Amino acid sequence: MNHTTVSGFTQAAQQAQQWVNELADDLDWDERRAYRLLRSVLHALRDWLSPEEMTDLSAQLPMLIRGAYFEGWKPGDAPVWERKKQDFVTRVEGDFADDMLYNTDAAIAAVFRLLDRHISQGEIVQVRNSMKKSLRQLWPVH
Repeated sequence: MNHTTVSGFTQAAQQAQQWVNELADDLDWDERRAYRLLRSVLHALRDWLSPEEMTDLSAQLPMLIRGAYFEGWKPGDAPVWERKKQDFVTRVEGDFADDMLYNTDAAIAAVFRLLDRHISQGEIVQVRNSMKKSLRQLWPVH
């Protein structure tokens, strides 16, 4: 492995850790739980988006976060056609069945704010516009 590759991997790990740390700080959670939430919301979002929008978003995620985003993805199962806010919330809550979220809407909104800080505004607008209005209300607007 050459130095450039190792350096790039190290940078990718630091960037992913920064995202998790930011989310943990925003929610006053530990890093393990924050990563679990980030992964859960990204999986739900991935499956809610059209294949084109899903891949456009993935291109702007840090390399290691992108890996988590695609982990377990089954192209034939996406996108989810029933895209109601409650279905999205229930999906995220299902990932926390053993560790109840007390305010799932606020937790999801924290992930959306994290994405809003790190993803281009144009991509955020496209992702938001592809959501049902009720779910879109959890995403910050600038």
